[in-house]
Amino acid sequence: MTDPMTDTMRTVRFHEYGDPADVLRLETTPIPDPGPGRVRVVVHACGLAPADWALCRGLFPGELPRGIGCDVSGTVDAIGEDVTDTAVGELVFGTTDWKNCPTAGAADRAIMDRWVRVPEGLDLVQAAALPMAVDTAYAHLHWLGFDPEKTVLVHGAGSTIGFAAVEIALLRGMRVIATAGETYAQRLRDLGAAVTSYGDGMVDRVAAINRGPVDLVLDTAPVGGALPDLVRIAGGDPKRVLTIADFAAAAELGVRDTFHEDMTQRVEPLPEFAQLAADGRFAVPVARTFPLDQWKAALEISQSGHARGKLLLLPGDSGPAAR
Repeated sequence: MTDPMTDTMRTVRFHEYGDPADVLRLETTPIPDPGPGRVRVVVHACGLAPADWALCRGLFPGELPRGIGCDVSGTVDAIGEDVTDTAVGELVFGTTDWKNCPTAGAADRAIMDRWVRVPEGLDLVQAAALPMAVDTAYAHLHWLGFDPEKTVLVHGAGSTIGFAAVEIALLRGMRVIATAGETYAQRLRDLGAAVTSYGDGMVDRVAAINRGPVDLVLDTAPVGGALPDLVRIAGGDPKRVLTIADFAAAAELGVRDTFHEDMTQRVEPLPEFAQLAADGRFAVPVARTFPLDQWKAALEISQSGHARGKLLLLPGDSGPAAR
């Protein structure tokens, strides 16, 4: 909790690069002030993701110390210069300014560089689960092309990004085939996707479902050597396959990857999908929540590869959990 007598707060952050379990610490630090174009929130929920552990290891290096937790929801308690679209006391969710601030979302308070009002009826835990999954899934599907005449295979649909991609593609009218384990297979079928398992025989199983090659493939699974099979599933055309993770294999095979797409071709999807979530028509699966001081348990589960949904930290009471 923040201490009103000392203007300090708790935060999880790192001062050097390395294995997350070795470099991350729960510390007490001064509460930051929002700069121009920024707001500060009392954090209700903070989403964790494999990207956080990659940052600890040196992805996108910059000035240290840095915090973890890019996605947050909370209550605005301070506003920087030039901010006119929110007010103190409003419930918002979005992304933290982790590049320019020595703390991020895994803290009692966070500085946000992008925020959206939490629509009526959306739980704040669900809100904090949305940004990275929605942003990543929507951007990659946008790069592949939203075409209701086409079939897309989402490989790794049991991940939060993959699950969101299935939902988004279906909402845009596409036919979707998903590869997933048993945890979310039935939920994906209930959404309207055709579902098959990973592993040996995947190429033949997908071909049987689709009666031939699929039009597009989005690979959202952890690196696992599946890209050659995904190219076969796409009829042998690597340019119809886009991966978010297996960059080394993508370079060898000529497959498209995140960092070679046009990053300027992006739109803001969060307001639309937040409202859909509030209406019960969209959700990112939440696996577990943890108090801030149990961040190590969340780290261990995430790194095990068996999170089976979004993991979130709940630093403390920041007001009502839903609107």
